[in-house]
Amino acid sequence: QLQLVESGGGLVQPGGSLRLSCAGSGITLDYYAIGWFRQAPGKEREGVSCISASGGSTNYADSVKGRFTISRDNAKNTVYLQMNSLKPEDTAVYYCAADIAPWAPWLLSRPREYDYWGQGTQVTVSS
Repeated sequence: QLQLVESGGGLVQPGGSLRLSCAGSGITLDYYAIGWFRQAPGKEREGVSCISASGGSTNYADSVKGRFTISRDNAKNTVYLQMNSLKPEDTAVYYCAADIAPWAPWLLSRPREYDYWGQGTQVTVSS
């Protein structure tokens, strides 16, 4: 069964850090661009970051540039999202998604391009 499984979410104080993981099960992530998206209550899903299959290209939402870092370890079939200097407005359910199509920076803003999605992990930033 083909799955993306997110982990690493939780409750953190403002200014804290979390690292999210997106692991492939039944799917080899090497061939896929991976995107991280988030959705807060009452808001639309928004792109946070994405990375090419090789890891050589990345893109970030303006709201997280300089604070979040996306990376991948294809040997571990896992993509990571390191989140530093977290703010209350980062609170959301975070999803990873995989896209077999060739890399393009606009993948950040087009969730419908993605072929597979994880179930999401909750991130709550609060004191």
